[in-house]
Amino acid sequence: MTPVELLRIFDLAGVAVFAISGALAAGRKSLDLLGVVVIAIVTAVGGGTLRDLLLDRSAFWIVNPTYLLTIIAAALCTMVYVRFRRAPEQALLVADALGLAFFSISGAQIAEASGTGGLIAVVMGTITGVFGGVLRDVLCAEIPMILRKGNIYATAAIVGTSAYVVLQDAGVIKLWAAVAGILVIVALRLAAIIWQLSLPVFTLEDRR
Repeated sequence: MTPVELLRIFDLAGVAVFAISGALAAGRKSLDLLGVVVIAIVTAVGGGTLRDLLLDRSAFWIVNPTYLLTIIAAALCTMVYVRFRRAPEQALLVADALGLAFFSISGAQIAEASGTGGLIAVVMGTITGVFGGVLRDVLCAEIPMILRKGNIYATAAIVGTSAYVVLQDAGVIKLWAAVAGILVIVALRLAAIIWQLSLPVFTLEDRR
């Protein structure tokens, strides 16, 4: 599998899974069909669009409208599914964890292809993974996940993309480095969800 094919798979998987998480979030707010599709699109393309703007690239979904079709199809399929079967309680968080993993690694790969160094690849991967979820939560009148007290979210993207970059520097094949990075991100997010793991909270005491 070539790096281009790998990147394409991760990108499509990322937009599909983030579209699902966006559709589920919209459903929990009882939005109509248009609202569901809009939230799904914003969730799926938000991070990648910001990344492309920062890297001075054309937005990926404008260059290739297949992404929009994938997003709409994933959102509609999610709507049909939940009409007949109840979505699992943690479905939104699990879908979001998968989307975070796929998008973070694909974002890092795109940054690498643009000629950036490892540190910028980690930053761009993290932006790609988290910004769509931020827009989704803001539009759904929720506190964004990355701002919730002690929540391990962006941290998982940073650790996973860092693992991907470090493994490549150590000589690991790009495909396996990407798979390892994805597994790290998913494992951290799911561990945080299941065991309520969180980062230390910084608090200043009022000594007046």
